Amino acid sequence: MMKLSICNLRLSIPGLAISLAIAGCAGDPLESGVDPFAPMVFKEGATAMPLNPPNQATIQPFYVSQQTVFKFAVDTNSILIGNDGITRYIVTLTSPNGNSQVQYEGIRCDSFQWRLYGTFESGVWKENPLSTWRTIQSNVPNRYQAALAQGAFCNFASQEKNIKTIINALNPNGFTGQTKPTNSYGVFN
Repeated sequence: MMKLSICNLRLSIPGLAISLAIAGCAGDPLESGVDPFAPMVFKEGATAMPLNPPNQATIQPFYVSQQTVFKFAVDTNSILIGNDGITRYIVTLTSPNGNSQVQYEGIRCDSFQWRLYGTFESGVWKENPLSTWRTIQSNVPNRYQAALAQGAFCNFASQEKNIKTIINALNPNGFTGQTKPTNSYGVFN
């Protein structure tokens, strides 16, 4: 009886080892052709211009810097968290003399870039045909894209996926967009 079970055990151990070796090769990046360390290729999804002007009831002003003379606000109803890694939004820029410009933009957290999709002029959205991705500038007075990225839309190089978290972060009493936080909890250096 004992000889039979030891014999079965001797046969099953090599079988188990071979099975594990074969299963381990199935996930090998060199075998599958997928390298987990290769850089990801960015592919932007389709972007449609907004259908409506900014909603005055959902406009949220946000702080940019002490050096700016402009006022900035984002329409919280317009914020779209895209599956392509882009957060799209309507922003209003108001000069000291009261003139406003309304723009539809996008921010990429992974590359710290922004894009102007179009502007709202004479009651109509006009697409920007020369739109390209630009690096977000952190050291200029009117650095509102940096303030939005660092204070609400991004969690370091990752896109914030929760709209409630973004809207809470835009609260003027707790907005951290003027400086880059050291961690996702908004603790400063």
